[in-house]
Amino acid sequence: MGYTLNFAAVWRSFDLLLEGLALSLGLAFAAILVGCLIGLVTAFGLVSKNLFLRKPAGLYVTVIRNTPILVLVLFSYFALPQLGVRLGKIESFVLTLAIYSGAYLAEVFRGGLLSVPPGQREAGLAIGLTEMQIRTSIILPLMLRNVLPSLSSTMISLFKDTSLAAAIAVPELTFEARKINVETFRVIETWIVASCLYVATCSVLAALLRAVERRLIVPR
Repeated sequence: MGYTLNFAAVWRSFDLLLEGLALSLGLAFAAILVGCLIGLVTAFGLVSKNLFLRKPAGLYVTVIRNTPILVLVLFSYFALPQLGVRLGKIESFVLTLAIYSGAYLAEVFRGGLLSVPPGQREAGLAIGLTEMQIRTSIILPLMLRNVLPSLSSTMISLFKDTSLAAAIAVPELTFEARKINVETFRVIETWIVASCLYVATCSVLAALLRAVERRLIVPR
């Protein structure tokens, strides 16, 4: 009960926390970009009438969404090298986070694709567009507007999930906070500052993403 707060040791290493925060943001942005590509391809598979596309897509979504992300992170970094697939810590984590987010985004995009009225496709065919042109010029823009709020939530969740990279010693924010904690023994102060950085960053991201939504979403 005699613990006295002293943030001096944490402030001396604050630059390390900022470096870790920057890496966390980089990991999240890289993962969301790759995850969007994976999710989009999978979503088209989920809505396809072709059984050989729909079944593998459904299996991927089911397996990944029901596996804890920490298990996926550890499997990717420690088990894949046993199979001859060797990746660096950062590359391994980004790939895992992208695959994980892709499974959730696939369902988001699937809902977005189904929300596009069939008449849009018919209108595209009527003016002579090919199926590929209809998808890229009509369906995808409409779908992205519909799913933007869910996409924003996923981005913020992925940023918080980057804290799991500390499990494989990626020097992101949580790893740097744990390192400072071990070196200074200022447990409460370290995690208060780290938590404040997470909260502040998530709040800024949420505000920016809401601004983007207001500009792109067409009122009904």
